[in-house]
Amino acid sequence: MLKWFRSLKRTPAAPAERDSLFSNATPAPEVANPFAYADAFAKSFQRTAEDLKPTNRAGQPVGAMDAAPVTDGGAALATFAMDAATNPQVFNGELQPAYNLPIIQLDWYASQGFIGYQVCSLISQHWLIDKILTMPARDAMRHGYEIGTSDDDEIDPKVLAFIKKRDKAFGIKDACVEFVRFNRMFGIRIAMPIIDTTDPEFYVKPFNIDGVKPGSYRGISQIDPYWITPELDFQAGANPASINFYEPTWWRINGQRIHRSHLIIIRNGQVADVLKPSYLYGGISVPQKIALRVYAAERTANEAPQLALSKRTSLWKMDMKQALANQALFEQKMAWFAATRDNFGIKAIGLQDEVEQLDTSLTDFDAVINQQYAIVCAAGDCPVNKILGTAESGLGGGAAGSYDEKSYHEYLQSVQENECQPLIERHHLLLMKSEVTPKFGDNFDVVVKFNPVDSPTALEIATLNGVKATTAKTYIDAGVIDGADARQVLVSDADGGYTSLESDLPEGIEATAQAQLESMTAPKNDDK
Repeated sequence: MLKWFRSLKRTPAAPAERDSLFSNATPAPEVANPFAYADAFAKSFQRTAEDLKPTNRAGQPVGAMDAAPVTDGGAALATFAMDAATNPQVFNGELQPAYNLPIIQLDWYASQGFIGYQVCSLISQHWLIDKILTMPARDAMRHGYEIGTSDDDEIDPKVLAFIKKRDKAFGIKDACVEFVRFNRMFGIRIAMPIIDTTDPEFYVKPFNIDGVKPGSYRGISQIDPYWITPELDFQAGANPASINFYEPTWWRINGQRIHRSHLIIIRNGQVADVLKPSYLYGGISVPQKIALRVYAAERTANEAPQLALSKRTSLWKMDMKQALANQALFEQKMAWFAATRDNFGIKAIGLQDEVEQLDTSLTDFDAVINQQYAIVCAAGDCPVNKILGTAESGLGGGAAGSYDEKSYHEYLQSVQENECQPLIERHHLLLMKSEVTPKFGDNFDVVVKFNPVDSPTALEIATLNGVKATTAKTYIDAGVIDGADARQVLVSDADGGYTSLESDLPEGIEATAQAQLESMTAPKNDDK
């Protein structure tokens, strides 16, 4: 994108005053170096892979600028992508330097661009990063989901049991955990349903459920982004008004074109159009966001044992001129002094010598360490108490821990809806077409409802059941419902403890309940 700027002759610029990271000083426009800003931008505007080439409307690959123009009805079509370095539309033909932002700050922000998928994999080996990547994925799917229909119709128990059995056979729950985890690791995750087909253009053309034959669905494969290459057609690469602008039309996998509609694609964090090519049309990964903070937290934690071993410093006052006059003897005495310097040794000094001991205070150093890890967890969308296994405290302490838990549960619900649900729904769509409908003849749209992400304790369940019982008694006394209605609700409540009971009341209890209901609803005689 910035080749035009690099082709110009460079001239050295005068240094700016207080040119530091946290400086508010701004160099004057006449002394600011525009090439420094160009170099800073270049750190974020990284070029894409060589295979990433735009195509014309016919779907044929063309060169960036040197290819012959493609015509459509006599009108020449652009044969370069919007992010091409020589494209005059970028920034209206010129880059506007950020003179109001100190170059050292701009350079620091610009350096936090795409770090590469291999680097993401390497960084994710760290225990803290791996835990931050994995924990939300597991927590989101821990309690699973319930299967229903879009019309809220009751599903035949045999069909429902078959769907659940096939979900387990395909490992959908584990697939969702992997889907979310690697999306956080790379910033993008692509899942590809495997369909047996004899049509060589099946994957090249947009997805059509009618093309799925009985027994052809084999499962869902997930591909790491360094094995795939995005490919854009003319509308996606050069028409900002297109709905799918800068959304790859195809993804090349193992040399085969796969239309985007066949794939389930999620991104951890969207970036602006101008940055999408540098991210290979992916999103912002969690390792990219927290790598520096993890390093700072680990370095801070490593200081603790070092300070504990070296917190006491002895100060031996002496005549340095005499000491340096015989350096060999001085070093011998210092070695002897260091050898006896511990909490149990005896230090012998001369009558003229004076020794002091300076202690480094470790008070609140644990709070400094915890604060650094809390910042890491906040950037990774995880509560620090879950990652470190500590008591709830949060960044602010006290009630902030409860807020962290609530905020984390809200994040998990977003993960379920935006990341897990698309994968599960595509799986059920293919399963219905491939296996359920041919076997049972039923044809309906499957929807999933995720179970709550939090696990109530036994005491909380008992308290909730007590509230439910009180509410049911109030309704029965008011004549709104009878005992049979309350029993049906109680039997259907999975946490009520009475799911093994029959839905119908026994004859004796039913007669008693009916008599109580009649006595409550009978007209009262006010005559005395």
